[in-house]
Amino acid sequence: MRIVADENIPLLEAFCGDVGALTRVNGRSLIRDQLRDADVLLVRSVTRVDAALLAGTNVRFVGTATIGTDHVDTQWLARQGITFSSAPGCNASSVVQYVLSVLSVYLVRQQRPGFDGLSVGVIGAGNVGGALVQRLLALGVNVRVSDPPRQQQGADLPFASLDDVLQCDVVSLHTPLTTAGPHATAHLLDAALLSRLGAGQLLINSGRGPVIDNRALLERMREPEAPLVALDVWENEPEPLPELVDSCWLATPHIAGCSLEGKCRGTEMIARALHQWAGADMPARLASVLPPPLLSELHFTDQVEPMDALHRALMACYDPRDDDSRLRGALARADAAGNPRGAAFDEQRKRYPVRREPSSLAVRVPPGSDTAKGLSKCGFEVIEASKA
Repeated sequence: MRIVADENIPLLEAFCGDVGALTRVNGRSLIRDQLRDADVLLVRSVTRVDAALLAGTNVRFVGTATIGTDHVDTQWLARQGITFSSAPGCNASSVVQYVLSVLSVYLVRQQRPGFDGLSVGVIGAGNVGGALVQRLLALGVNVRVSDPPRQQQGADLPFASLDDVLQCDVVSLHTPLTTAGPHATAHLLDAALLSRLGAGQLLINSGRGPVIDNRALLERMREPEAPLVALDVWENEPEPLPELVDSCWLATPHIAGCSLEGKCRGTEMIARALHQWAGADMPARLASVLPPPLLSELHFTDQVEPMDALHRALMACYDPRDDDSRLRGALARADAAGNPRGAAFDEQRKRYPVRREPSSLAVRVPPGSDTAKGLSKCGFEVIEASKA
């Protein structure tokens, strides 16, 4: 069996090497000729999978190591009898980590003492948005959720109107990208809705780029009393509007879900589906193939304030300002050399540094310390020092 896979899907050799011969390819430039003899195709969101790519090939199984599936024509695959698998929820904790780190930097910027009293509007409460809502509620955040389909299904969440959500201190987007139906999300935030956001507010998009009308957002950011904006996803990736990148408070290259754990969970999920399809047992498990983290432990004394400890722990795992700096530097160098910006954007993802989630980090605190509460609610392993 021949498996063709995106070169940036990690640990495939460990998870799928027993199933067939593995050929790595550039997912963005993949063409049909590279799939003539393939039985299996494993992709990420940069590859459009449809009849134009697969018609006339021997591919009978397609897996995407991503939550989203809007890059895959699943209906065409079904009509052709091609088995399809995705990885729903695989990087939810990674995206939650991204948002919490952005929020922590925002709180420091706004000189707010902590998460208490902060209001966050979450648009889209599926695997990722739902996990974020639970983390925020545990931290004492005033959360409002806009997700009409889930509300109609009777989900137990703090639902509010979209108007109310847009009045929150922070608005975070986590919807899938849909272009039809009563709750289509393409350009959900258009010029009219963006005009309701003002100075002091923060808009975060780590879901799908086209959920925001990027040109309308750029115009809004050029007007007085504009909000702060942190974008991880963009229209026209990998070539977002240069002026929009320049105008954002934080600009990152579609990496919110790119923790090592998040990426490897996606690999594990599609590998398991592939093994089931092939009628084989999968011997490898995620815990057995993850390398040890570079930083495994922090130790806080009784002099640290709880919010300072939480901020420092979050930044020790992931500081979004690092990704912002790397992206801006890469794009500037590409411009200076006359090279394509898209290649520079993609290179940031291809060579993304290893990032670990809070669960990989043990944090030691004094016994009985209030510091432990926020840390544990953000997913860190908390150890009281006297019990070590």
